[in-house]
Amino acid sequence: MRNFTKLRSIVAMGVMLISQMGGVSTYGSSMLERSLSADGGSKAGALSPMDKTIRGTVYSTEDGLTLPGVSVVLKGTSRGTATDIDGGFTLDVPDEGGILVFSFVGFQTQEIPIANQSVLDIQLKPDITSMNEVVVVGYGTMRKGDVTSSIGGVKEEDFVKGAVRDAAQLIQGKVAGLRVTTPSGDPAAGTQINLRGVNSINGTNQPLILIDGIPGSMNTVAPEDIESVDVLKDGSAAAIYGTRATGGVILITTRKNSEGRNTVNYNNYVSVQTIQRRPQLLTGDDYRRLIAEEGIGYTDYGGNTDWIGEMLQTPISHNHNLTFFGGNSTTNFTGSINYRDWDGIFLRTGQQRLTVRADLNHSMFDDKLRANVQVINRVFKAARGGADGYAFRQAMIRNPTDRVRDEQGNWQERDGYFYENPISRIHEYSSESRFNEMRMSGSLNYNPIDNLDLKLLVSNVQSNNVFGGATSFDHTETWLNNRNGTASRSDSVYNENLVELTANFHKSIGKHYFTVLGGYSWQDAVYEAFSASNWNFPTDLYTWNNLGAGAALANGQASMWSTKNKWQLAGFFGRFTYSFDDKYLFMASVRREGSSRFGANYQWGTFPAASVGWRISNEPFLKGVRNIEDIKLRAGYGVTGTIVGQPYLSQISYNFDRGQGGYVGGEWVQGFIPARNFNPDLRWEKKVEYNVGVDFSFFNSKLSGSIDFYRRNINDLLYNFPVPTPPYLIGSMMLNAGTMQNDGMELLLNFTPISKGKFVWNSNFTYSTNRNKLVNLSNDQFDVSREFFNAGGTGEPIQDYTHRVEVGGPIGKFFVWKSVGVNEDGLWLIENREGEVIPITEAVQEDRQFYGNGIPKHILGFNNSFSYGKFDMEVNIRGAFGYDILNFQRMFYENPKNIAYNMLNTAYDPVYGQRLNSDLVYVSHYIEKGDYLKLDNLTVGYNIPGKGVMKNARVYASGLNLFVLTKYQGIDPEGVSILGLSPGNDQRDKYPTTRTFTLGLNVSF
Repeated sequence: MRNFTKLRSIVAMGVMLISQMGGVSTYGSSMLERSLSADGGSKAGALSPMDKTIRGTVYSTEDGLTLPGVSVVLKGTSRGTATDIDGGFTLDVPDEGGILVFSFVGFQTQEIPIANQSVLDIQLKPDITSMNEVVVVGYGTMRKGDVTSSIGGVKEEDFVKGAVRDAAQLIQGKVAGLRVTTPSGDPAAGTQINLRGVNSINGTNQPLILIDGIPGSMNTVAPEDIESVDVLKDGSAAAIYGTRATGGVILITTRKNSEGRNTVNYNNYVSVQTIQRRPQLLTGDDYRRLIAEEGIGYTDYGGNTDWIGEMLQTPISHNHNLTFFGGNSTTNFTGSINYRDWDGIFLRTGQQRLTVRADLNHSMFDDKLRANVQVINRVFKAARGGADGYAFRQAMIRNPTDRVRDEQGNWQERDGYFYENPISRIHEYSSESRFNEMRMSGSLNYNPIDNLDLKLLVSNVQSNNVFGGATSFDHTETWLNNRNGTASRSDSVYNENLVELTANFHKSIGKHYFTVLGGYSWQDAVYEAFSASNWNFPTDLYTWNNLGAGAALANGQASMWSTKNKWQLAGFFGRFTYSFDDKYLFMASVRREGSSRFGANYQWGTFPAASVGWRISNEPFLKGVRNIEDIKLRAGYGVTGTIVGQPYLSQISYNFDRGQGGYVGGEWVQGFIPARNFNPDLRWEKKVEYNVGVDFSFFNSKLSGSIDFYRRNINDLLYNFPVPTPPYLIGSMMLNAGTMQNDGMELLLNFTPISKGKFVWNSNFTYSTNRNKLVNLSNDQFDVSREFFNAGGTGEPIQDYTHRVEVGGPIGKFFVWKSVGVNEDGLWLIENREGEVIPITEAVQEDRQFYGNGIPKHILGFNNSFSYGKFDMEVNIRGAFGYDILNFQRMFYENPKNIAYNMLNTAYDPVYGQRLNSDLVYVSHYIEKGDYLKLDNLTVGYNIPGKGVMKNARVYASGLNLFVLTKYQGIDPEGVSILGLSPGNDQRDKYPTTRTFTLGLNVSF
């Protein structure tokens, strides 16, 4: 309902204008503010001697605030008025009384008998229906019932509860087609997002994220400071953002005090974490048993060390958020302070975040001019050790009979290939990173005439990132690489400017309603970075604060570099919407955009969109049908783009290279070599999307939702092709070549299974499926074509790729030797290209075949909220089905061949009835079904009634990532990356996912 109250000032202006003209508007909640643009009804009747005066004030039951612009009409007459800016009204009525009808946009109409009363206090209840919700779209808002594109949104009251990382986790599982995962338990890591499948090879698949209209990220603002998250899913909705919108657009709206309330909110929670699932390795006792019973040549050092346990801790994290709302309807502000201190399950891992936001609004000249100023400052800081994914690998392979330290108290080290003490790595490496960002924005909204809104938005974002890392003399770098203390320092600076001008006009003429939007956008950014490293220091006390004291840089062994780049983006855009009789809907938009990243021949691109809708429920043959509130059919078409990732890729470039120099006059001169070819035809990837869907609402909004079907054709894919030299300077070149296709279906259901007395149960169900295909990978202009490319990698010592993307097939398919057995010698038996069974030692690359896919076919979310009196509970369930995972841990550590490393306790189990005795190799045996159903979040809360200065309070307990049903044998089937061209690879060097338990308190004053 906050979205309705934001419209009050606009509504009030229209109604008061009508009332001043002597008219009254009798409108219902289904037409929003455009109904106020109608003629306004008949003149009020003249005052008679028998009349009396009624005065009163109208309030909202939701927040107790007064409601300006409410229509007040004497039933059965044309006599009426509208409430003023303070919600008050005065009306002359007959002395014998009558009935007053109070109606307002978004609220239930109420009839009040007058009787002998002369002063009335009226409270209107919100009339919340799914089609009357206000959703954020590109450069504005629309009523959900008028939207003809595929848009999903989640309001603050429906967010996922508990200790969430960022804005993405607030809506996890609640928007059909939007997949959000958390593949890492590192407190500094964020979420991964994918909307409607893979849409690019070399370009980004990430959506454009806008915070109050300004580009940012999912962690730009604290989750507690967000009011709503809206997702523009299809091309017709996103095309107005041009080359940045192929991955979709996510619009984050922060909390603002447009109502002029004066409150203070304090939110706090404390959480603890545990590892989601621990790998089961051989213990020291297992080593000794295998030595004694089977004569296996393990080395027994006499200990019994749980190396993973030595890395782990039980972290206690806490989060505090304080928000201030103050002012009045003319001048008001919102201020918030968020502090987060999260520790990780690995030793010496953690991060602190401080985010401060201030938002000031002021209106003047009878609310014709409105100003907004917003400042967001965030600081991230982390002081960490060496507990990274590589240290986790070392803990996996370390001999469990060994000790952490030797008899003299020194770190116990052993010779071996990539074999280091993980605990010494954690403690003998130190780093510090600091990220600071200042976001400043301001806007002016001016209404020179009725129905016309002019807006100027400007913003500046400045950020800097400083990092320093160093190893001590006791680190393994000293004895393995002869580097007596190492240190590095890097920093980067980013500055981005945005200017946008928009004009928005809306008008009602009888049954016709239309809006026209026009605008201009300019964006530019500069990025600078510097990095240097050195080693062989006289002391390790300097860490990274005296790089010049090391000897390696002076003799040319260490490195130092710097870089700078700049880009600009300009766009002109427009949008037209039209509605006839609230039944027939149309929208068209176009954006003309230019970018400095494009080649000389393609400086500008055009991105059109159009969509239509038919509210069939408003037709005469359905309008009177019981329990049908809304049925809207819609279809849309839109073109969006994916811009090339880095500036200057279309321009020729040369580098100085010391390694490719030569002696001139007895002195070594650096080589001057080509680094990039000239490509004036480099341009954006172009996605053409078709979407058809239906929105529905039945049984007084107890059942509502949407169904969407879409097809995406992505043309001019960015791909790095080999090219001949000459005529080109170097042998590879970024070209636009190829086509990809995505088809899918999405389903959203909102329903209320039970609403009886004090008990209410609301549910939300989402389902999506996507099918991807690489149609071709060729470019006729450059006479280049490829039938496939390989992706992914196992790492040493297997050193193999894991995926192949082939023309005519989907992205995500594993390309592997298909294992069918193990022979008597313990060697893998595989199926070759002729279908014959041969030992792995005879296999060749051509014997590989496609086996499984790392992208789920089916993704679902099932979200439930329960309330009974003062108690509430939320249960969030998510699942993914029809996909496979390559289990790197089993591939590397479930093979007893290399006894120099520890392994899983299943390594000696029979495989196909035989004990394995084969070298490490990538075969299909390690590809597992990844299907899972997860109890992702369970929150139980109790609401404490307000008393004194405390308006209300709530205490709650929450669990995140609690329980998973799966046959996958790894740590977590969701702990794999969903991005890139090798999905489903569960890497061995990782920070495992976690289970989180939280206690929290929310208080309002």
